[in-house]
Amino acid sequence: MSREQSLILMLDAAAKMQWNIALILEAKAIEAEKVRNWALNHLNGEAFLTHSDQVAEPLKMHDQLVEILEGLTRMETGLCNNLKAIMVQNDGEEGGMDGGMFGGMDMGDLGK
Repeated sequence: MSREQSLILMLDAAAKMQWNIALILEAKAIEAEKVRNWALNHLNGEAFLTHSDQVAEPLKMHDQLVEILEGLTRMETGLCNNLKAIMVQNDGEEGGMDGGMFGGMDMGDLGK
């Protein structure tokens, strides 16, 4: 198998992975909508004993959402780094016109 065919297969695998991630995110969005509706109907002033409880519960939900977003960001950054590594040619220059897709980055930049 030629290098070009190998790269095409790797890019195809990356595209399939992104498609599966999109399906997961779609399911998460549906789940988040259900949680939002539940929260709007059940989390009101009468649902909490004290004011600190009323503040603490939404903060816990917010922290969970932030953790999900941070995890997604790390995952997508890793996938992007993999694609950057694929695009780098043997001599350290990127393929394509005008320096390639990622603007003249070399392998040393991948860890940054």
